[in-house]
Amino acid sequence: MTIAKLRNTLSAAVLLGLAVATPASADFQAAMAAWQQQDYRQAMSELVPVAAAGNADAQELIGVLYALGLGVKQDRVKAFEWYLVSAENGHAGAQSGVGWYYELGLGGVPIDFVQAHMWYTLSTIGGDIDAAISLEDIETQMTPEQISQAQQMAADYLAR
Repeated sequence: MTIAKLRNTLSAAVLLGLAVATPASADFQAAMAAWQQQDYRQAMSELVPVAAAGNADAQELIGVLYALGLGVKQDRVKAFEWYLVSAENGHAGAQSGVGWYYELGLGGVPIDFVQAHMWYTLSTIGGDIDAAISLEDIETQMTPEQISQAQQMAADYLAR
């Protein structure tokens, strides 16, 4: 995932986050206001309690902050951890981010095309167009057996 893809993911997350009402929506909106003013430290402080309450958009945005080093020291391990939590909560952009981390071996995870494919598949199902492109790209580096395994893993994940 390039910076441009991260920005696209962020834009989608911001729009979704502003549209979805949650018990912590006021805190999320305060975080977005701080983000728009490029006060990333304040955005982080507003996002943490919302993320802790289970908001996948907030969790993904914390991942973005760590991935890009906005308002915090850049930390790809923490970024991956937040992306993974958000991805497991169904956030398509975070699922694509997790796929990207597995594809490139970032954030303390080994390169694993099967895992990357699974997460890109889930993200694609969730509507992330960039993930569909990444899925096509990664398949050129995989065997048919690996693709089949990844597809089965995605199906199993969805069945849970």
